[in-house]
Amino acid sequence: MSLHPTPIPAIPAETVRIARAAFPQGNIYMQLKDEPGSVYEDKAFAHLFPQRGQPAAAPWQLALITLMQYMEGLADRQAADAVRSRIDWKYALSLELTDPGFDHSVLSEFRSRLVAGSAEELLLDVLLEKCKDRKWVKAKGRQRTDSTHVLGWARVINWLVCVGETMRAALNTLAVVAPEWLQKNSSSEWVERYGKRVEDFWLPESKDKREEYARQIGMDGHHLLSAIYESDAAEWLGHIPAVDTLRQVWLQQYSVESNQVYWRSEKEGLPTATHLISSPYDSQVRYAKKHTTVWLGYKVHLTETCDEDLPNLITNEPATCLSIGSATTVAPVHDTDVVVPIHTALKTKDLLPLTLGPMMRSIRSTC
Repeated sequence: MSLHPTPIPAIPAETVRIARAAFPQGNIYMQLKDEPGSVYEDKAFAHLFPQRGQPAAAPWQLALITLMQYMEGLADRQAADAVRSRIDWKYALSLELTDPGFDHSVLSEFRSRLVAGSAEELLLDVLLEKCKDRKWVKAKGRQRTDSTHVLGWARVINWLVCVGETMRAALNTLAVVAPEWLQKNSSSEWVERYGKRVEDFWLPESKDKREEYARQIGMDGHHLLSAIYESDAAEWLGHIPAVDTLRQVWLQQYSVESNQVYWRSEKEGLPTATHLISSPYDSQVRYAKKHTTVWLGYKVHLTETCDEDLPNLITNEPATCLSIGSATTVAPVHDTDVVVPIHTALKTKDLLPLTLGPMMRSIRSTC
């Protein structure tokens, strides 16, 4: 897809007439077009597209559609249908009433292009510049930061199920990428033990039997890892993600003494919640609790303006990153730990809020 930036066309006269008849007072999307004007322009996205190839859909329209579908919580198919059917959306996008729209997959491709070009913050930054031009947001104003939970794509399981599923995931992966090696280095008992998903309801009921079952899984995993890291094994086996997850989980959940594997207890010490792997299918989700909310996943931190005479506007981008220093973190990260990174990012945008002392105390400037 190539891009040759073109000026944004005026809203077609017939679209204006019908939209004004349907919405005499306007609505949020018509106001979005009328008040700040065209928020996005093609030239802002030119660096993400090649100069040759089939012409791409207008990036300024895709950016605005992305914004509007977020406002309503629409899936890509629903957003594409809204472009085809809704008068107010056609008004905001400067489209003829007869415009057939586009295939919904274009929106996913546009987001992928933003991520590939490290331009995830472009949509927010451009919008904030428009708001600064209209004096809707200002530096040294009042801002507040809070967080909410983001659920991971993994079911909540206990630690015994976690180690069992970790072992099963590693075996399933090896069965695909190295079937002959696995056949030589596995036990026939593993087929029955890990052939189906490990579920809590069919695990042994008594504590002693559960500990015995945990040790058995530990010995199986230890045997598999020892075989993988043997000198005559292919080096690439140890770099398989499922195998590396198995290695990390076994380091966290088991201890080895005299070639015997023991289930770690809390007394012996476990990693902190920030580092403890909770699912083999998403090694980055973590358990966390905030007030009465308990979840498995991540935490997103959002900052918004809160001056009484101005609209409330989000000023920081919840980037898709799992380290402290971004607005999206692993779930157990405390809210105060992201204040400094968020303020550092706001400083680059000339939107740093009013502070009352050292940066670590800047959370006091919130509303």
